[in-house]
Amino acid sequence: MVKRFMGVIVLILLTAACSEPPVPKPKAMLRLEYSGQKYAMTDLPCPFQFEKNTKASLHSESDCSFVMQYPEMNANIFLTYKEVDNDLDKLLRDAQKLTYEHVVKADNITEQPFVNEKDRVYGMFYNVEGNAASQTQFYLTDSIKHFVTGSLYFEAKPNYDSVLPAAHYLGKDIRTIMETLSWE
Repeated sequence: MVKRFMGVIVLILLTAACSEPPVPKPKAMLRLEYSGQKYAMTDLPCPFQFEKNTKASLHSESDCSFVMQYPEMNANIFLTYKEVDNDLDKLLRDAQKLTYEHVVKADNITEQPFVNEKDRVYGMFYNVEGNAASQTQFYLTDSIKHFVTGSLYFEAKPNYDSVLPAAHYLGKDIRTIMETLSWE
């Protein structure tokens, strides 16, 4: 009986000594990588043109307003055109108001002015950090006749950490739109 009891104790000690203590696994993040961007000039029946990512599809909404869809990322860039009719101040205030409505959920909003004297394109690029509905907003104007606003939205509940790689990728596309936009 004592031998059997000692055998069971030795077996338990050997089994317990061989196993490693459980260690909690660190949280992992999905690594998203997107292929390089290729751009082509748009051919729009509007008073402006720009280069767009060839992976995005451009859908006309109304009167030179468009949605650039990125189905792979569940994202859309909304572009709205308005003709300036002695109301540039109002258009600028509206564009800024739309951006700063996200301040409730945003951790930070960075403004980056944009100036292209050669093509008479002036504007502002807003980078919105945090769990806001839109990570990027912008507007462009020639200050006389034309005004374009744009915003990036994902078709998902805002989670900044999850959409950050896609937001950076699409931020480059938006900068390309701004840098290549020209008026007719």
